[in-house]
Amino acid sequence: MGDAGEADGQSPLLAQHKNAVSGISKQVAGFHSRKIPFRIFHGSTNSTRLSERTADATVDISMLNHVIYVSSSKQTCLVEPNVPMDSFVKATLSHGLVPPVVPEFPGITVGGGFAGTAGESSSFRHGFFDKAVTWLEVVLADGQVVTASEKKRQGLFRGLAGTFGTLGVVTLLVLRLVPAKIYVELSYIRVNSIEHAQEVIKRVTKEGDAEFLDGIMFATDRGVVMSGRFADCNDKNEDLPVVTFTKAWDQWFYLHAEERMNSTTTSSPSTHPRDLIPLIDYYFRYDRGAFWTGRFAYTYFYVPFIRPVRWLADYFMHTRIMYHALHRSGLYQRFIIQDVAMPNRNMPDFSRWLNRELPHVYPRWLCPLKPGEGVSMNPHLRNGADVKSTRADLSSTAADDDFENSLLNIGVWGETPKSRLQVTINRLIESKLKSLGGMKWLYAQTFYTEDEFWDIYDKKWYDGLRTKYKADGYMPSVYDKIRTKDIFEEVEDGDGKVVIKEARLPIEKGLWSIWPFAGLYGVLSALKGGDYLRKK
Repeated sequence: MGDAGEADGQSPLLAQHKNAVSGISKQVAGFHSRKIPFRIFHGSTNSTRLSERTADATVDISMLNHVIYVSSSKQTCLVEPNVPMDSFVKATLSHGLVPPVVPEFPGITVGGGFAGTAGESSSFRHGFFDKAVTWLEVVLADGQVVTASEKKRQGLFRGLAGTFGTLGVVTLLVLRLVPAKIYVELSYIRVNSIEHAQEVIKRVTKEGDAEFLDGIMFATDRGVVMSGRFADCNDKNEDLPVVTFTKAWDQWFYLHAEERMNSTTTSSPSTHPRDLIPLIDYYFRYDRGAFWTGRFAYTYFYVPFIRPVRWLADYFMHTRIMYHALHRSGLYQRFIIQDVAMPNRNMPDFSRWLNRELPHVYPRWLCPLKPGEGVSMNPHLRNGADVKSTRADLSSTAADDDFENSLLNIGVWGETPKSRLQVTINRLIESKLKSLGGMKWLYAQTFYTEDEFWDIYDKKWYDGLRTKYKADGYMPSVYDKIRTKDIFEEVEDGDGKVVIKEARLPIEKGLWSIWPFAGLYGVLSALKGGDYLRKK
């Protein structure tokens, strides 16, 4: 295995893995020889895009769901791509180690986090989840099994991150790990504007002792920045409350954060409310209710949004179940679910624009990203090209520039205004992002035309990798995979010119638009369970 770690070549899990990859390789080679384009089936998704997989042109890798080896001495692990985050953290934590970045939903997989540009509250220190990956095993589109790292096939290694499985089938990964402790000690810092939140984020980042950092804006003038660090229970913090977020009666985290925000009116560091949160509860604090988007189910069904009802409905409010219901109901077509990243210098402008266009879309999540962090496929952000200073330059001016050019992720999740079409409002968001030098996470619905998409992303670089590694014509391109289908229709205007007219999505017309058919179908499908992704 070379760079793959210390795993015993004769271990049962590794032998099982090799047999599975051999079968995947033969299947892919068969598609290649018959010139059949194929897609990859993982078994679950945390995307809000519609799946286009079909049963007869799918490579099923859902069986690749094992943590094969954890090396305590090297602080690395050998893991298959379909291991969900809760299982992954459990396996590494038994060795006193965790991944540097843990995406917030327990059902997000290692492969999904790598291929989908995942970030969380430790990303301001460690970058995206994929930055912890040091080695990959990949089945290319012709069936050949190869490895990739910074030392070998560097272009493929870097290109696979953030390109949604469109260059090859990742079957095994090596990740570096970091030491962990039992708790996260979390401080809640009240802020009164987006600019104030940015100031606090900058200060906490400069102080250097925080290991976790994110924020929530509840309104234009009310928000909280949360700064955390690994902790054990000791004399300095033994009086702090221990708070959990994974049990059915536990408060949803964002509601607890709002309560903590409201418990102080001073900005003095000594008076910031603090909690001790068990590490697993902290990592998956946003699972129940999917941040706060789960509250829209209560609005949809006219159910009181009170704690006893949330306790009774807790089964349906975990993200694994919510994603199932979301896909089967089609209700994702009636909600704005966009994660976007914006240089700090432009975030106030973007926030003010959101306040004009979508004043009701609060709360909003804030997640700062590591200065100089690169983003795959984006020529401006892929190698931190927009960041002019380096962290080695300690002058205050350089440090300020470093922060101003670094990215701040903001989660924009809410109901589509009744007066606007889903396509229209999302295209406005995409246009505003481009004008301010931002980008969006491609797990969400994407409404770019092909020309618009490739005007943002690096087509020459990406196509070169697809040609070199034989994916072109056999695996969908990123644009083919992420675009929302059939949202445009071409019509001629009075002068005979062809123009693009925005069309309604299925949920906005016909029987499916009548309350409560879509919602009931989603709930019943979630109760039934089974495969909600792959078409017949």
